[in-house]
Amino acid sequence: MFKEMHDLFQWAWLIPALPFLSFLLIAFVTKRSKGLSSTISILAILTSLGIAIAIAYSVISAGAEIVEHPAITNVNWLNILGLKIDFGTIIDPLSAMMLFVVTLVAAMVQIYSLGYMHGDKGWSRYYAYQSLFACSMLGLVLATNLLQLFIFWELVGLCSYLLIGFWYFKVSAREAAKKAFMTTRVGDFGLLLGMLFLYSKFGTLDFAALSTALSTNFQNIAVVGTVSYVTVMSFLVFMGPLGKSGQFPLHVWLPDAMEGPTPVSALIHAATMVVAGVYLVARMYFLFDASDAALQFIASLGAFTAIFAASIAIAQNDIKRILAYSTLSQLGYMMFALGVGAFSGSMFHLMTHAFFKALMFLGAGSVIHALHEKQNIWDMGGLLKKMPITGWTFAIGVLAISGVPPFAGFFSKDEILASALNSGHPVIYAVGLFTAFLTAFYMSRLFFVAFMGPEKEENHPHESPWSMTIPLMILAFFSLVGGWVSLPAHNFAYFVHFGEYEPEAIQWGLAGISVLAGLLGIGLAYLIYLKKAISSESIVARFPTVYKVLRNKYYVDEFYLWIIDHIMGGVSRALYWFDIYIVDGIINGIALITRGSGKTLRLTSTGQVQTYAMVFFLAIVVIFMVFAFGEGQLTALNPLATLGGVR
Repeated sequence: MFKEMHDLFQWAWLIPALPFLSFLLIAFVTKRSKGLSSTISILAILTSLGIAIAIAYSVISAGAEIVEHPAITNVNWLNILGLKIDFGTIIDPLSAMMLFVVTLVAAMVQIYSLGYMHGDKGWSRYYAYQSLFACSMLGLVLATNLLQLFIFWELVGLCSYLLIGFWYFKVSAREAAKKAFMTTRVGDFGLLLGMLFLYSKFGTLDFAALSTALSTNFQNIAVVGTVSYVTVMSFLVFMGPLGKSGQFPLHVWLPDAMEGPTPVSALIHAATMVVAGVYLVARMYFLFDASDAALQFIASLGAFTAIFAASIAIAQNDIKRILAYSTLSQLGYMMFALGVGAFSGSMFHLMTHAFFKALMFLGAGSVIHALHEKQNIWDMGGLLKKMPITGWTFAIGVLAISGVPPFAGFFSKDEILASALNSGHPVIYAVGLFTAFLTAFYMSRLFFVAFMGPEKEENHPHESPWSMTIPLMILAFFSLVGGWVSLPAHNFAYFVHFGEYEPEAIQWGLAGISVLAGLLGIGLAYLIYLKKAISSESIVARFPTVYKVLRNKYYVDEFYLWIIDHIMGGVSRALYWFDIYIVDGIINGIALITRGSGKTLRLTSTGQVQTYAMVFFLAIVVIFMVFAFGEGQLTALNPLATLGGVR
C-alpha cells in the first residue's frame, strides 16, 4: 500500500509543471485567443488540484509513516568539483496541505476571474501570469533544498511584480509593483546570506541533510562573541520571510499591493506570496528550533505585527486596504505561533486563513465590480439585499476570521492562543487575545457599513455572475467546515507535525475567552455602526490625534520617505560630488596630460622625408659636438690630467 502511494508521490512534479506548461502555451501559442487562453489555464490548475487532492488523501491514509519517512524524489541538476545540487519533490503532511490550499485557491481565483476580468484587454497576459504564479508557489512548496526553494521564491516575487502592476498604465499600480519588488529584495538579500552561511558550515542546502547535520553537530557549532553561529544563520534566513510575509518593518509593500486586480489580491494575500515566508520558517523549523533567541524574536515580532496591523485596520475606509491590514495581522498570528512552538497551530491557521481571506477578497471584488470600482465602504450600503450570495458568503468569512464557532477560524485561532499561554508567553497571549477583539471589530465594521448600512440611491448594485459567485460559495463552505479537521476524529495537528505528536483536546475555558473577545468586537461594531447607540464621529473627535496616527498608518511610509530624501539622498549627493569632482577629476586630469603629450609628440611626426632627414642630420651634429668638445672639458676638469699622470 505504501509503495503504491510512493508511486503516486513521484508524479507530484506534475502539479507545478502543468501551470508552467499552461503559461508557455498562452504566452507563445494562444495569446490572441481569450477563450482558449483562459480554458487552458483553468484546466491546468484544476488538474493540479485533482493530483493534489489524491496526494493529500494518500498522505492522510499513510498516517505516522509519512511523517517519519517523507517521500523525497531527487534528480541531479549540477555536480561539479564537489558541488552537488538536486532538484526534486518532497511529499509530507506539510507539503500535502500546502499543495491542496494553493491549488484550490488558485483554481477559485482563475474561475472567478472569468467574470471579474471580462472585457479586459490584457486577458491572455493575465492568465499567463496567473499560471506562472501558481507554478512558482507550487514549485516552492515541493522544493527539497534551499537553492531550489530560492529559485521559485524569486519567481514568486517576479510574478507578484507583474500582477500588482498588471494595469501598468496606472501610475499607482506601477509604483506599487516597484515598491513590492524592492522591499522584498531587502529580505531576500538576508536569506541569500543565510544560505551561504549554511552551505559554508554544513556543505549542503538539502533540508533533510541540514536537519541531520544540525542535530548531530549542534554542540560543535562555533560561537561568535556571545551569539551562536546557528542564531546568526537563523536571523539571516528569517530576513526572507520578514519581507515576503510582510512582518514589521518590511510590511509597507503589502497594503499597496491592492493596486492590482482584486483576484490578484486574493491570490497574493491568501495562498501564495505572503504565506511563502511562513512556509519557509515551518520547513526550516529545525534551524529556528535550535535557537531560543531566534524563536523569541519571531514570537515577539509576530505578536507586534499582529496588533500593529489590526490597530491600523480600524481606521481605514478602503475595503481592500482593510482586508490587506487584516492579512498582515493574521500573518503576525502565524509567525508568533511558530515562535511559541505552536507549529501545527500556525500551519492550521495558514490553511483556514487561506479559505476565509480568499473568500473575503473575492467578495470585495464582487462588490467593487457591482459598484463600478467604488472601494470606500462609506459609499456602499444595503448590499446584502441586492447581492445576497456575495453578502452571506462574506458574512461567513467575517465570522470565520472573528473566531466564532463552528467556523474555521475558531479552531485554528484557539489552538494558537492556547499554545501561547501554555508555553509560558502570557504577554503574547494577551496581545493575541486583544488582536482577536480588534479583528472582530474592524471586520464587523466593514460588514455592517457596506452590507447592512443605509442604501445609497446613486448605486445600482446587482449580484455578480455565476462564474464569480460559485467560487464564493465553495470558499464559504471551506470557511465553515475547514476547522473541523482538528477535531479528535481527524487530528489535523498530528498530520502536519514533524515527529511524534499527541493532539490535545480543545481547552474550552480558554476557547470561551477567545470567543468572548470576538463577540465583544462584533457587539461593539454593531452598537457603533448599525444601531448607532455610540457615535463614531464623537469618538474620532475625542481622540483626533490617535485617529490621525492610525489613519496615516503610524507614518511609517512617511518616515521611510524622509530617510530616503534626507539621509540616503544626502549621502547619494555627497558620493555624486566625490565621483564627479574627485574620481572623475583624477581620470580626466590623466586624460588631459596624455592628450597634451600626444599633441606635442604629434608635431614630430609630419610624414615628410625632408624633415626626418634634417632632424637626423641635426642629431648627428649634436652627437659629434658632444664627443668633440666633451674630451677637452673633461681634461680641464680632471686634476690628474694636469700632472701628466698615466692611469
